[in-house]
Amino acid sequence: MLGRHTLAAAAAAGHDVVAIARSSTSLQRLRNAPLESRLADLDDRESLRRALKNIDAVINCAGYYPTVPRPWRAEVETATRQMENFYAACAEQPLRKIVYLGGAIALRRHPAGEPGDETLDYPGEPPSTNPYVRVKWALDVQARAQAREGLPVVIGIPTMTFGEYDYGPTTGRLIVEIANRTMPGYVKGNRNVIYAGDAGRGLVSACEQGRPGERYLLTGENISMSELVTKIAQIAGAPVPRAIPVAIARAASALQTARYQWLKGPVPRVDATAIAVMSAGQFVNGAKARSELGFTATETLDNAIKRALVWFRSNGYVKPN
Repeated sequence: MLGRHTLAAAAAAGHDVVAIARSSTSLQRLRNAPLESRLADLDDRESLRRALKNIDAVINCAGYYPTVPRPWRAEVETATRQMENFYAACAEQPLRKIVYLGGAIALRRHPAGEPGDETLDYPGEPPSTNPYVRVKWALDVQARAQAREGLPVVIGIPTMTFGEYDYGPTTGRLIVEIANRTMPGYVKGNRNVIYAGDAGRGLVSACEQGRPGERYLLTGENISMSELVTKIAQIAGAPVPRAIPVAIARAASALQTARYQWLKGPVPRVDATAIAVMSAGQFVNGAKARSELGFTATETLDNAIKRALVWFRSNGYVKPN
């Protein structure tokens, strides 16, 4: 999703764009786009070297994302190893800028409950052992370490993102499940939500103007999970899911995970990543990106949801009512 929108934003800004993807299937989705395409895999350093030749800047929208239950240390090892391959390949090229697509969940919550910003580091490791939280935190640490060692790495951090081309679906799963009336419930929390097209523009701005070693939060609208699921339900014409206490959600996730790991059951529907996304977020402040990058989101949250919903319906993710 973010890769597609970033490609479009880079081309619209007048850049000569090369799309790099892991599979020919992904590149087939770009067959009507007037751009060069190359294949590479984050587990294959040599393929990355070939793909990055004759490129002067790269925006990496392919960071690791936990999808099935595994120990958090194994997830972190996979994620950091893949990105180490990427940075090693980058170091062999005369790149002017490298943008790592970070996650706001890597930032600790503001101690006074204020909207979070780019300065919020954990004093040590995060107290959470949630695989998604740990992966995003480890990749943020790794990116900043690479910048200190001399690579021109900038960290662009779109918040929760809705939009077209969410093939997973990833964050758009919230829209799909509410529209399909299959969402068992949600966990209360605070979020910031941005349209994927705006996020793509922000990542291009971070590439053009961002300072190496710096984080930039690319923000849309601050909203509580209760308000967000109500808004999605109203737009989709579906009933509003009920709130579930986080302790009950975690217990359900643990049971479903045990069934998956020990009884070869289905992938958990109530998974640790979804719980973290809903409960561990915070309102955030995008003042730094506005000041240094001149970035401001232009699409409303309502339109972001509507655009995503139209795409999901036209691609068969949402069943007819």
